[in-house]
Amino acid sequence: MMLSRTIRNQAQPMKGRITAELGRVTRNRRLQRRGRIDRVSGSLKRAVEKTKSAFGRNGSGTR
Repeated sequence: MMLSRTIRNQAQPMKGRITAELGRVTRNRRLQRRGRIDRVSGSLKRAVEKTKSAFGRNGSGTR
């Protein structure tokens, strides 16, 4: 499960970039905003994963 979450978190910023660019091309502000949100959200999730791995925690419960 950890690997699938990591892959999903790494793919989310790319999805955000694509969505934002599509919104820019079509002049759709809602798509641009959604893409920006996806990109930032994915980056934050990746940062959390890096922090968890730095402290040796897998996120499945308390210690």
